Amino acid sequence: MSHSDPWVLQICHGYDGPFLDCARQYSALFAGTPYKVCTVYLTGSPSAEVERGSASDEVIFLDHSTRDLRGLKLKSIVAIRRLVASRNFEFCIAHRFKPSYVALLATRLPVIAVNHAFGVYRRCNRRLFAGFFRQRLFLLGVSNAVRDDIRRSLQGWPEDRIQTLYNRIDVATVQAEQVSRETAREHLGLPPEAWIVGNAGRLHPDKDQATLLRGFALALPELPAGSLLAIMGKGRLETSLKALANELGVSDSVRFLGQVPQGRRYFKAFDLFALTSDHEPFGMVLLEAMAAAVAVICSDVGGAPEVLDNRGQQFPLGDAPALARLLVMAAGGGAINWDERLRANFSDTAARARIAPVLKGWGISILTEAGR
Repeated sequence: MSHSDPWVLQICHGYDGPFLDCARQYSALFAGTPYKVCTVYLTGSPSAEVERGSASDEVIFLDHSTRDLRGLKLKSIVAIRRLVASRNFEFCIAHRFKPSYVALLATRLPVIAVNHAFGVYRRCNRRLFAGFFRQRLFLLGVSNAVRDDIRRSLQGWPEDRIQTLYNRIDVATVQAEQVSRETAREHLGLPPEAWIVGNAGRLHPDKDQATLLRGFALALPELPAGSLLAIMGKGRLETSLKALANELGVSDSVRFLGQVPQGRRYFKAFDLFALTSDHEPFGMVLLEAMAAAVAVICSDVGGAPEVLDNRGQQFPLGDAPALARLLVMAAGGGAINWDERLRANFSDTAARARIAPVLKGWGISILTEAGR
C-alpha cells in the first residue's frame, strides 16, 4: 500500500448506531479494486474495535466535539484539507449532510453524499448549498423512498445524479453471529415454547411501538396461548409504553427487554418480527431479522416495503386492527428462508454490481485488479 495508490476518502459524522456498519458497507465496495479506502470519523475517540469494524485501509479519528461541528465547522475543514493534500485521493464518500458539507468545502474532489434520512434537502439553505456545488456533488439515497424525497426537494436536478444504493449486510457474517433459538431465548429470558412477536428499536414516536402494542392487544385472544410481544430498545417513551400495555390489559404478555448489546445475534428468538415505524428510511433491522429466517411484518411507508417486496406482510401506518389481522394470520406460519433475496439485493456483492455503472455514469470507474 502506497500513498501514490488511488485512494477513496470516506467521511462519517461518527460511528454510533448503524454508522460503523455503513462505513464497512462502503469500504467493501472497493474490495478487489486498485482503490484504497481512508475512513475519517469526525467525532468519536480512537477505538481499535471501530478500526477493525470499518474494514478500511486506514482509519482516522478526528475526535471533534459537537461544538466543533456547529456553524462553519472550520476545525474539521482544516483537518480534512491537510489530509487530502497528503495523498492521491480521487473522490469522497460522505455520510449525512455535515460530512458532505465538510468534504465540499475542504476539497475539490467529486463528493458522493449518502443520505440516510428523509428531509435532508428540504431546508432552503441546504438546497442552495447543494446547488452551488452541483457540478461535483452526487447523491445516493439508501432506498428509493429517500431518493424520491431528495428528487422532490432538488427539482431541476437530473434524475441520474440522484440514485439509490440500498443498505446491506454481510449475510454470512451476520448469520454466523446469530445464536440458536434456544440460546437466544435463554439469553433474553423468554420462555422456550411461547409464540413470540419481536421488535427492536428506540422507544421513540418515530418507531410507533404504541400501534404495535394496540395491534398485539387486539390479536392476543386469537394468538396461541402464552404468546408474547418482546421489544428490544430503550428511549424516552419507555414509561408511557409500559403504561399503555397496562391500560390495554396485556402487560403480562409484553416483555420490555431494554437495550440488548448486539441485539441482532438473538433474533432467532422471535417467531415473527414486526416493524411499525413511521417513514423508516430503510429498515436495516429487517435485513437482520431476514438473516435469522424470521417472518416479517412492516408498515407500508418509507423504505421498509422495498426491503420485503411481496414476501412480507404490510399494513397501513398506524392501523392497529390491520396489524392485528396480520399477526393472527402469521401465527400459523413458520420460518422463512430469505437468503436468495438478501444475497440478490442486500449483500456487498449485489451493491458492488449496482454501484459500478452508477459511478461510471458519474465519471468514476471501479476497476477490478484483473481488469486494471
